[in-house]
Amino acid sequence: MCVSRYLLYVGVALVPMVIICMVSNILLLFPEMTYHYLFDGHVTREATWATGLWASGFLLYLYFQMFGLALYSCLGLLAAAACCMVSATGLVQGPLCLYNSSSGLTWGVPLKHAGYLYNQSMWSGICLKPESVVEWNVVLFSMMAICSAAQAVLCGLNILNSLSNMCICGCGH
Repeated sequence: MCVSRYLLYVGVALVPMVIICMVSNILLLFPEMTYHYLFDGHVTREATWATGLWASGFLLYLYFQMFGLALYSCLGLLAAAACCMVSATGLVQGPLCLYNSSSGLTWGVPLKHAGYLYNQSMWSGICLKPESVVEWNVVLFSMMAICSAAQAVLCGLNILNSLSNMCICGCGH
C-alpha cells in the first residue's frame, strides 16, 4: 500500500497530542484541582465545551485507530480545527473568575478586553478566585491550541498524501 508507512508515522505522532489535549481539557474543568468551580458554573464555556476531549481527543484517537481513509482524515481535520479555534477563543477571552468590580465581588471575565496576554502584570492582581486561574488557563489553552493545530496540519497533510497516492498508485491498479 502506498500510504501505509506515512499513516503509521501520523498515527504515532497523534498519540501524545491526543493525550495532551484530553488531559489539558480535564484540568481546565477543575481549577485548583477542585470540582466545586465546575458544579457552581464558574468555568469558562470554552472549557466546558470539552473540545480537547471529544474533538482533539476521542475523534482523533478513533482516526489513528482506523489509519486514515480520506474521510476520516477530513473528520480529524475538522475536529482538530474546532478544538484549535475554541482553545484560541478561550485563551483570548480570559478566565472566568471572582474579581472586584464597581458593584462588589463578581463572577465574570474581567480580562476579556484588556489584552492581558501581553501584560503579565495583570495576571496576579485581578482574579481573586480560583487562585492562579489566569496562568492555569493560559498554559492549558495554549497547549490545547498548539497540539490541535499540529493535529490539523498532520490530518491535512494526510489528506493531500492520500489524494496524491490515489492518483499516482490508483491509476496503476
